[in-house]
Amino acid sequence: MNQDEMKKLAAKAAIKYVEGGIIGVGTGSTVNHFIDFLAKIKHKIEGTVSSSEASTERLKSHGIEVMDLNSVGGMELYVDGADESNNNLQLIKGGGGALTREKIVAAASKRFICIADGSKLVDVLGEFPLPVEVIPMARSYVARELVKLGGTPVWREGVVTDNGNHILDVRGLAIMEPIKMERAINDIAGVVTVGLFALRGADVLILGTEEGAKTIKP
Repeated sequence: MNQDEMKKLAAKAAIKYVEGGIIGVGTGSTVNHFIDFLAKIKHKIEGTVSSSEASTERLKSHGIEVMDLNSVGGMELYVDGADESNNNLQLIKGGGGALTREKIVAAASKRFICIADGSKLVDVLGEFPLPVEVIPMARSYVARELVKLGGTPVWREGVVTDNGNHILDVRGLAIMEPIKMERAINDIAGVVTVGLFALRGADVLILGTEEGAKTIKP
């Protein structure tokens, strides 16, 4: 079974959590599979809130309504992928560049279901470079501050987020205290957000594996 098939298993397993209302939808290859499955039961939901322009386009192509977060009172459910997860369901996200909107939609949702293939589960976060979205004028300053925290920041050149900002990918971190690290990076002036989802991690992690979909709860 290849990686894409495992992602599809996780995405399909997440559909059972969809019980109606407004669904928050994340970004990425695993979420694309979820959107395709969601299209088959779109009559059950009121609509969606999307975390990226790419997901919005895919949802609309299936005839699924995409709403503005400001116009909804909140969401029962948010479904998104991850670049890494530890056993406490604290995550690194943002490989696709949508980390700020993903964090906002996650915060506005009652439950966060994370879907991924089995390779994304790790003991210690940080082997995947940690994305940090920054205001363009602050990029060099933020990079110097991130070095003080033990990382090696690399500017993701040529990438502009949906919010018009830049991304620094921080390599070389072994994140033993994810909540402490998330707060420290958020406190740097010029940081929009960091791709650590530790203060608000996932409530359920569904991993696609060779043996099928595996559900983990903290």
